[in-house]
Amino acid sequence: MAQAMKIAIVDDEQDMRQSISQWLALSGFDTETFSSAEDALKGLANDYPGIVVSDIKMPGMDGMQFLKKLMSVDSALPVIMITGHGDVPMAVEAMRVGAYDFLEKPFNPDRMTELAKKATQARRLTLDNRALRRELGDGTTIIKKLIGASPVMDRLREDILDLGQADGHVLIDGETGTGKSLVAHALHAVGPRAGKRFVLLSCAAHEEDELCKRLFGPMEEGGSLPHVEEARGGTLVLEDIEALSQTSQARLLSFINEQGSPAETRVVAICNLQEQNKTCEDALRPDLFYRLAAMKITLPPLRQRGEDVLVLFTRLSEQFAEEYGCDAPQVSAQEAAQLLQAPWPGNVRQLINIAERAVLQNRRGSGTIASLLMADNDETQPVMTTEGKPLKEYVEAFERMLIDNTMRRHKGSIVNVMDELCLPRRTLNEKMAKYSLQRSDYL
Repeated sequence: MAQAMKIAIVDDEQDMRQSISQWLALSGFDTETFSSAEDALKGLANDYPGIVVSDIKMPGMDGMQFLKKLMSVDSALPVIMITGHGDVPMAVEAMRVGAYDFLEKPFNPDRMTELAKKATQARRLTLDNRALRRELGDGTTIIKKLIGASPVMDRLREDILDLGQADGHVLIDGETGTGKSLVAHALHAVGPRAGKRFVLLSCAAHEEDELCKRLFGPMEEGGSLPHVEEARGGTLVLEDIEALSQTSQARLLSFINEQGSPAETRVVAICNLQEQNKTCEDALRPDLFYRLAAMKITLPPLRQRGEDVLVLFTRLSEQFAEEYGCDAPQVSAQEAAQLLQAPWPGNVRQLINIAERAVLQNRRGSGTIASLLMADNDETQPVMTTEGKPLKEYVEAFERMLIDNTMRRHKGSIVNVMDELCLPRRTLNEKMAKYSLQRSDYL
């Protein structure tokens, strides 16, 4: 599950620490404060789930020394430096060492919030990337993350296995929350580049100048390699490809053309424009679009995945129930139908949020899934899709979910399942065969 991003605020002046912390907390961030760099280092290990905001001038270990220590621990940790008036040359040096950005006092609080949002987004991508890479082996683990037995998911897994073995560049599009980054990881994991570098960059997380420098260089002396060099021989994933300026698009096209065929470095571009009545083709120059879209994967929206919705909800609610130490909510037939009929504009990401909130409601002993769906869509009417389905489909989907949940709860004990559902063995066997449920999966 995605963990909440923190912001560590390091400043020897108490008023400044509190002021920054209060402002960022009001902006929705989870903050923690430290009065010295030495104290902060004790809690900022590798894979710290957040970013750092630090003053440059501090007694003892100053901001520059602190930054260098942090970069030696985790070079991808975003650090925003705060400088006094006239310290811009020092801030430039901090950027060379690896700082994410800097703010000059007195700074605009809104600018601080904007920087924090971009830095935490970049940090989340880094941590997600690391977590997924740790799970990668021969690619089977990540393919299993693409849960669902619907025809569109079967085709998606087949496309990933086919295109993963190819050399061409790939364009991935689809609505928000459908799992496009996960598919990019899967393409890398199942192909011949699985053991090579996998480098991911969000084009929307940086200003144009910084993005161009990170992607193409030149980097300052002693800095890290630009992403096109870091990914050489492996896979370069560019999220939010539509955010690239025309100048950067031209440079990316030159890089792709220089690769030759087969390409030494595979480029996987992720586009997030489909839900905005504008396509990736509209946002990219034609020559770049056609180079990237030679191999294309469009992820299916959740509302087109049928009973996958119930399977995913069940798995997610069980995971959250284990995390929170409580029981998972029992889904009624009416609630199952509501889950199946919901439009899911946020797709799997929205379903994850609904499942977590349903578990928390169940722990309190109040609330319904229907109320969560209505709250998520602001109005009652949009909860239902315009695509009506026969009653038989809803009944079968609920029946399958009910048997699946009961088998999981009783760890495959046929006798206990028969007793709870009041079904004779023959009927239970027939229904399990009908829904492709195997007892061995629950033992």
